[in-house]
Amino acid sequence: MSEHQKIKVAVDAIVFGYQNNQLYVLLIQQKFGTQESYWALPGGLVHDDESLQDAVKRELKEETNITVNYFEQLYTFGDDVFRDPRNRVISVAYFALVDPSKLKVKANSDADNAQWFKIDAIPKLAFDHTLILAKAIARLKAKLTYEPIGFDLLPNEFLFSELENLYCTILEKEIDRRNFRKKIMSFEIIEETPHFSPVKTGRPAKLFKFNKNKYTALAKKGFYFEIKFA
Repeated sequence: MSEHQKIKVAVDAIVFGYQNNQLYVLLIQQKFGTQESYWALPGGLVHDDESLQDAVKRELKEETNITVNYFEQLYTFGDDVFRDPRNRVISVAYFALVDPSKLKVKANSDADNAQWFKIDAIPKLAFDHTLILAKAIARLKAKLTYEPIGFDLLPNEFLFSELENLYCTILEKEIDRRNFRKKIMSFEIIEETPHFSPVKTGRPAKLFKFNKNKYTALAKKGFYFEIKFA
């Protein structure tokens, strides 16, 4: 006996940004649907002829006008059969880390509004997006303790103190800064540049940059990036 399914597949994008010692997430207000007045994660239904990755990139572009090249799959949400009042929808969530200063966010064809929100000042969200965002934040915190993904949130050149502050902000704990610097430098995954901070206070501070090739080589061999807290 055949059974005709009416389940729809959607994608949601959790895009994190970091500026001025604050973690942000990108949200939109829907132009269509039943919860237009609520803020929500960018996303929508997957087309029959596209991959999940292509779908999440397309939806992000259509709603926020930005392009993100790399997403990591987070989780599939569908246990709550009533998570979307319009249809039975299963959503595959993806998250990305970006430097907001490199992106120009504006509401595009499928959204009325799009903007960054501080992670500690999130408005009421549509559907089960509060649950999805909480899952993404937990994954981000977990990954930071064993993989140096924080570099994706920083500019190409940064102060070492900015890297330390990023970890403290996301993990919501004070790290052992001396141990952190020693470990980061021992892996040689960042290197000094010949440039200094433009801020003229006290002794000039050197700027650093991420050595992606070195990190990629280490990642293939396998290495453990443990963070100690103060």
